Amino acid sequence: MIEKFEYYFPLKKTTKKIHVYLPNDYLDSEERYPVMYMYDGHNLFNDQDATYGTSWGLEDFLEQYDKPMMIVGIECSHNGNERLDEYCPYSIETSFFGAMNGYGDELMDWVVHELKPFIDENYRTYPFREATAIGGSSMGGLMAFYSVVAYNHYFSKAACLSPSISLCMNQLKEEWTRHTISPDTRVYFSFGEREIAGRESALDDVGYFNDCLVAIGGTSYIHIQKNGGHNEMTWRQQDQLFMDVLWK
Repeated sequence: MIEKFEYYFPLKKTTKKIHVYLPNDYLDSEERYPVMYMYDGHNLFNDQDATYGTSWGLEDFLEQYDKPMMIVGIECSHNGNERLDEYCPYSIETSFFGAMNGYGDELMDWVVHELKPFIDENYRTYPFREATAIGGSSMGGLMAFYSVVAYNHYFSKAACLSPSISLCMNQLKEEWTRHTISPDTRVYFSFGEREIAGRESALDDVGYFNDCLVAIGGTSYIHIQKNGGHNEMTWRQQDQLFMDVLWK
């Protein structure tokens, strides 16, 4: 079951559409559930809402998955290229996108101090970090990794599919040094085989943080999706794998 509502985002004086997946038995029980917060909420559950007509298919997947959970999908800004700034935690200069006035840090401050308390107060969640994950793809994958580092006391798990980590490696390396990362942290990284052809540096960058996680006793998993690209169909094919890595 998917519930949708608008929630006020004061930084931009607008609302954001929130997509909440509830397990089938939610209305017929008193159970509490772990929660996974995810970016690009409109692309997660069904093809009708997805930007390019193909979703991650997470509603169908979770109907048969053996670990009931809630997913809170946060829809991105659809104003021009604002998603790039919204899903970047730093203001940076890039060769491909040019100047990016990132406000992802302020977005995440809103998520953990306003949206998450609202979800915990209005739904039957397990609110503690061990039962709370974050996930996303592309720029959302970058944000998922940033979030599990900078807000590790809120999130214990992150799914980072096709993450745009290379855009701000220096800033992320510095970010890592500023936080104490719990050794129970679990991170799933992935790329499509076709999307990294000739871009081995992206794997090197993910490998750097893989080593950082292993060094502090955390869990890191790197997956290359055979014949995969940079698209929802490729990410959809990984639903079972990234969920198992994070929650098993």
